[in-house]
Amino acid sequence: MLLMPTQLSLYQEMSALSARMVEAARVKDWETLIALEHSVAELRNTLSKNADDDLSVDDLEMKSRLIQKILEDDAEVRRHTEPWMERVRQFLGSGAKQRQVERAYGVSF
Repeated sequence: MLLMPTQLSLYQEMSALSARMVEAARVKDWETLIALEHSVAELRNTLSKNADDDLSVDDLEMKSRLIQKILEDDAEVRRHTEPWMERVRQFLGSGAKQRQVERAYGVSF
């Protein structure tokens, strides 16, 4: 018989993965970061499908600490990825503007 992971174990695994995501973002290892994010998303989907466990007060406190740590890690990842994403947006945006000008005026730069 297959045992379903507990809600708390899913949060613990998500927290461990989010810490690894921070490290990947710090060293700009985007491929690893993306792979880890996919793993976190799978856990999040599993968590949303699992019925809430009846957690003890201690387990609820641990769950709260894990969620807080995941949120802190997410903020740290964003601090590293948002500047890069903004540069990509600008790059893609300037390319689109250049193509619009070329189409409008029939000129290549």
